[in-house]
Amino acid sequence: MARVYSGGRRRLPVSEAKLSCMATDFQRRKISTVFGAMDADADGYLTESDFRALTARWLDVRGTDAGTPEGEKLATIMMGWWATLLDASDRDRDGKVTLDEVLSVVDELPTMPTAVTGTAAAMFEAVDENGDGTISAAEYRRMIEAWSGAGVPTDEVFALLDTDGDGRLSHDEFTGHWYEFWAGDDPAAAGSWVFGRV
Repeated sequence: MARVYSGGRRRLPVSEAKLSCMATDFQRRKISTVFGAMDADADGYLTESDFRALTARWLDVRGTDAGTPEGEKLATIMMGWWATLLDASDRDRDGKVTLDEVLSVVDELPTMPTAVTGTAAAMFEAVDENGDGTISAAEYRRMIEAWSGAGVPTDEVFALLDTDGDGRLSHDEFTGHWYEFWAGDDPAAAGSWVFGRV
């Protein structure tokens, strides 16, 4: 009997589920980059421990720890994102998520804008360290450093994302870019760079 992926959707035999992923080469490239950054132990799977490691990196970049109110808030957001990702992507319910499982969800995201903007709102809250309702260039740089695990230049990318040129990313700007990154397929779109150069 064939194993099936269900995930709350139409049940697909494993072979059909693997073949149903229609992500373009560009989508695969940009999602692979983020997947690799999240896969802290580089085992090819995303797990709860990877998200805990990412949270710890982010707290370290900010110069704080999990015992502070800021740290507790960030940990809550990141673990909530992990729970959402696991629920949506873990098609075989083994408690871990593969790149192909993420890509199969990416194929569905254009029909699920509320799910994408919901994760954008949570991530915006995580990045907006001082709670002023915008993301500064410094806050964006710390997010990229946390995700990449290294200091990288971000000025050029931030300027591209700052579509109104006011030196900050508004909630609407960030949400649009987040949606484009996860659900879009336009290499020229600013949102394709929300996690840095692709």
